[in-house]
Amino acid sequence: MEFVIVTGLSGAGKTRAMHAMEDIGFFCVDNLPPALIPVFYDMCIQSAGVRNRAAVVTDTRGGELFKSFFTALESLKRDKKPYKILFLDSSDSVLVNRFQETRRKHPLADEMGGALEQAVKLEREMLKPVKECSDYVIDTSLVSPAQLKARISELFLSSAQDSLSVHCISFGFKFGSPMEADLVFDVRCLPNPFYDETLRPLTGLDAPVRDYVMEKEETQGFVSRFTDLIDYLLPLYSKEGKSQLVIAVGCTGGHHRSVALAQYMCDHLTEQGVKASVTHRDMQKF
Repeated sequence: MEFVIVTGLSGAGKTRAMHAMEDIGFFCVDNLPPALIPVFYDMCIQSAGVRNRAAVVTDTRGGELFKSFFTALESLKRDKKPYKILFLDSSDSVLVNRFQETRRKHPLADEMGGALEQAVKLEREMLKPVKECSDYVIDTSLVSPAQLKARISELFLSSAQDSLSVHCISFGFKFGSPMEADLVFDVRCLPNPFYDETLRPLTGLDAPVRDYVMEKEETQGFVSRFTDLIDYLLPLYSKEGKSQLVIAVGCTGGHHRSVALAQYMCDHLTEQGVKASVTHRDMQKF
């Protein structure tokens, strides 16, 4: 049975993630106290075939009940019941804006005298150990609902659940680095097609820009070393038991160089039989 525990910061998109998982065949339960997770797991096993893919959402809405989170995990481990943890994250400023826009109350607001920013910071500190033990981390700060749904599908639609998956992200440094990245590569040192007026309106997915970037001597030297490094690291991460590796490639605006190179790496890994996907986060931003 495939069992996923969805958790993370309030306002980071856990409900949207749950809906996305339901769309790909998961039976989902929201706001389940951690102490009941092993019980729910057993119920799913007893109805195997009907509930062979299940997910639970648990977080600080449970108040004191959430303190049993790690006890529940130990129970699953002790009984040799496999599971994965998906953690939804977002920046403090984005979380504050989301709560202000929806006018919903933060679960920890009362503990901080109604101070929203302090409640967000407190929850982040509380959930730090949970994030550190998670198998998958998705930062939704600059991710649309459609992009989040696509990421969920990429993670859980594949049948090769036990293999290492790699997600490549292109981004622009002026919009901030992806918080979920394990490895970040700065390619602002490479020749920039932005200064060619005929290439400026295009992206790194367009052949003229891709050729401009990839044919430069500096890029060829980078690509050779970039590819060798990733090919060397993947077996080591896999041996360590890592489920997901996020590789971020950044340039100034996230339109040209980073797009071409992130797409190159995704294509290269796919050719090698690695479960790889790519998101061009800032490609449409100006």
